[in-house]
Order: sequence, then C-alpha cells, then structure tokens
Amino acid sequence: MLTYHTAGESHGKGLLALVDGFPAGLEIDTDVLDRELRRRQGGYGRGGRQALETDTVEILTGVQGFQTLGSPIALWVKNRDYRLPGLGDLESPRPGHGDLSGSQKYQTTMRAILERASARETAARVAAGGLARQLLSLLGIEVFGYVQSVGPVRLPLTPNAMELFALMDVGVETAAEKLRATRAQSELYALCSEADEQAGKEAVDAAGRDGDTLGGVIEIRATGLPFGLGTHAQWDAKLDGLLAQAVMAVQAIKGVEIGMGFHAAELPGSQVQDPIRYSRADAETRTRGFVRPTNNAGGLEAGMTNTQPLVLRAAMKPIATLRKPLESVHLKTHEPVCAAWERSDICAISAASVVVENVVAFTLAQAVVAKFGGDSVTEILERYHSS
Repeated sequence: MLTYHTAGESHGKGLLALVDGFPAGLEIDTDVLDRELRRRQGGYGRGGRQALETDTVEILTGVQGFQTLGSPIALWVKNRDYRLPGLGDLESPRPGHGDLSGSQKYQTTMRAILERASARETAARVAAGGLARQLLSLLGIEVFGYVQSVGPVRLPLTPNAMELFALMDVGVETAAEKLRATRAQSELYALCSEADEQAGKEAVDAAGRDGDTLGGVIEIRATGLPFGLGTHAQWDAKLDGLLAQAVMAVQAIKGVEIGMGFHAAELPGSQVQDPIRYSRADAETRTRGFVRPTNNAGGLEAGMTNTQPLVLRAAMKPIATLRKPLESVHLKTHEPVCAAWERSDICAISAASVVVENVVAFTLAQAVVAKFGGDSVTEILERYHSS
C-alpha cells in the first residue's frame, strides 16, 4: 500500500513527507519536485512569506543513486523562516481558521494549532506528489491543473487551450507540455485570454485594497488512465471517494465535484449518462475499443476509472487571515476584540491549484500501486502492459 504522512510546523525547522510503499527501481528527477515547489510559491496575490522561502527538496532516505529502493522515502523541505521558539501566541482566534476549535480541543495555545494547520504544510504534500507523478508518467498518465475562476471572475478557456485539452485527452504527448507552457505565462495559473487574466488580477488587487481575501475554483484533468483504478467493492476504496477526501483535506478547500458535478442534479438522466459505443479501430488501445461521445461522469463510474479523462474541480474559500479583521473575542477575558492578523496572502488560488494537482497525482499513484502491485517498477509495468 502506497501512503504518505507529513510533519512539521509553519515556522519550525522544516517540513517532512514520509512516503511508504513506493516501488523500487524508479529513477527520481529531483528537478521535478523542486519545479512543483516553485510553482506552489508563485501566483498572483501571494504574501511576503514567499519572498523569504526558496523551497527545494532534500531526499533523506529510500533513494540511492537517484533510484528508489522500495523502502520508506523521507522528503525534507527546509524552512528558511525558522523562528518558532521566539513567536508569541495569538490573543484572539480568527474566524474560519482552526485557532479556536484546535485550542479548545487540545487545551493548548492557538500558536500550537496554527503552526500545524497552516497551508505551509502543503509544501510537503507537493513534494510527495512530485514523486508520484514520475511513477504515473511511466504509464503515460498526465495530471494537469489550472485556475478556472478567481473570486467572482470566471477565467474561460481560450480556443487554443480547448484544442490542446482535446489532444491531451486522446494521448498526444506534446499537448500537456504545451498546456504547461501556456499556464506558465499566466500569473494566475489560468488558460484564459489576457483580458480575462487582467480582470482576475484587478479583483485580487481590489480585495487587497479592502483588506480582504479571495478564493476561487480549480480544475484538474488526468488522462491516460486505464480501466479499473479504484473499485466498486467497498465504500472506502472507491476512487472518487478517495480523491474527494484527498482534495477536501487541502487547507481552505470547501467543495469538490467530479465530471458534471452539482449540475447533474438539475438534469434528467438522459442528459447526464454517457452513451457507450464500440470502435474496432481502438480495440488494441487501453480503451479496448469502448468509446464515449461525452464525459459527464468525469472518467469515473461506480468508483472506478473508465479510461476517459478524469475531470475534478475544487472550490477554495477565501483565506481566513484578513488585514481588515472580523470580530472575535479575547481568548482569556472573553471581551469583544478584532481577530488576530498574521502575514498572509490576499489570494492563494494559484498555489492551491498546484497543491490539488499533486494530491490528485498521489491518489492516482496509490490506485496504480493497488491495482498492479508495488514491489518494483518492473513488476508494475509488466502487469500494466499485460492487463
């Protein structure tokens, strides 16, 4: 079983991802891990913390000569802004954060809660995802994420991006590379026109002037998936449920939908289900000849992949730390005060898209190892190609 856990605090010495069950024999490119961490630190609307950190991964265990050994892999991301011992506590909890609930649950300081609850922890999850996506690439599986909206501003796809998605969906290798290049030109990590990009940035600027914050919506697409990742047999092994849990566990994510999602509840079944056809020309491909004219299911049926692209969207709420704080209470006196403020972002939807993309990649890698066996990469590839 492929799993990972993280450890570390926002202003502690660093963050650790401990990956267990990763197959032996995979050549690791650490530049991929560092690239994902750099993307996580970017995006329009980020705060001052990103200027202090330059995240890179140090592999402490489980890899020799850049090749995985099959033993636990420890990924270390050092915090340059290490100052936890000298930081004081907050006096008033922030609405929307874990300050109040955590301090009451553990009967401890809010500092003890916020340091671990902070989204800084996601650097470790991105590192683990960078590892997983290298395993997926051996099977031709691509995972790509982008920002669909910022606050109330929608960022519609350009015609060129729509064409590239269509090519990516049918396995054209260069399509994902071109999409990444297009996304890299956007400070919002979007695939929209310059006018839409500017409207999104203006919304972030306006929120910043008001001492407020903004959220947004992210879409993730994964292509090259075989039949049967996940299972119908047990509720806790269904892939849609596992993906929803992984994504909802990302800080500030408050909603997840797959395929048509909530819109499916508004339509009759005849407009929701995806018809099944057979193409003899595709009989020797991973689809085994079964094709669909639509993908309203988002690539998942009964908790299993059906070879169509996985399409998942996540809704991120605005960050809870406001420069113009909401009302709160003093935790000791219970008198009404303004909520505490710590250095924060105005909008972190771009960074969140990187985090969600990588937790989806890790969840898919877990499903690959579960289906094809995980002792070695050689074993996985043999079973994959014979399935």
